[in-house]
Amino acid sequence: MDGGALLRAENLHKRYDGVEVLHSVSFEVRRGQVKVIIGPSGSGKSTLLRCLALLEPVDAGDVYLEDRRLGWKERGGRQVRERERELAAHRSEIGMVFQRFNLFHNMTALENVMLGLTQVRRLRKAEARTQAQAFLARVGLTERTNAYPEELSGGQQQRVAIARALVMQPKAMLFDEPTSALDAELVREVLDVMAGLAADGMTMVVVSHELGFARKVADSMLMMDGGRIVEEAPPEKFFTAPKEERTQRFLAVVE
Repeated sequence: MDGGALLRAENLHKRYDGVEVLHSVSFEVRRGQVKVIIGPSGSGKSTLLRCLALLEPVDAGDVYLEDRRLGWKERGGRQVRERERELAAHRSEIGMVFQRFNLFHNMTALENVMLGLTQVRRLRKAEARTQAQAFLARVGLTERTNAYPEELSGGQQQRVAIARALVMQPKAMLFDEPTSALDAELVREVLDVMAGLAADGMTMVVVSHELGFARKVADSMLMMDGGRIVEEAPPEKFFTAPKEERTQRFLAVVE
């Protein structure tokens, strides 16, 4: 892999209770690229995103952002793990949107989006409020800034979660099945926001089974199974002429 990648993983391994859920996973995402990952449940997709976002430590391998090795620094001539505060600064550069919205239910939509700005970036509340309002407008929620999560639909809650990640102005966005918890009629509003981000040039890694969205938006498709990357190809080749038998079988089921 060359230095042209914005975000890249090199030989990632991750184990839970002695079971290896990521086996030497390597791939890269270039600036402005949208990579969509599919695969069966338990294939390691969500774990991969959590490792990329520095929410889970890897057992081996490295994550690089703009050729910076994340999670490690040099001290006294040797590499040592970064402290939690240093990791938090890196996490703000890689936005993460989860299956569940993970909003604070005692806070309004505006307060949820402001939180990272005041707690991580240490902005004054007035400035944080202005920025949060702008990003809520970007996801179509200008009229719902003072609503609490229980007053919002699932699609609106997920859009608040997207705004909360975007307001930190990350260099890349990771989406872990962002529509899986939504009723069918609410899926489109979230996918439309994501498609808009892609059109604006946001670098994105998306775990999703929304194959219609993937066909339209993805620059690259990646198939995972058993903690390994099975196949990677542009969508036009991936969907019409997948090389690997495992990819063929999976697509035959989900399509």
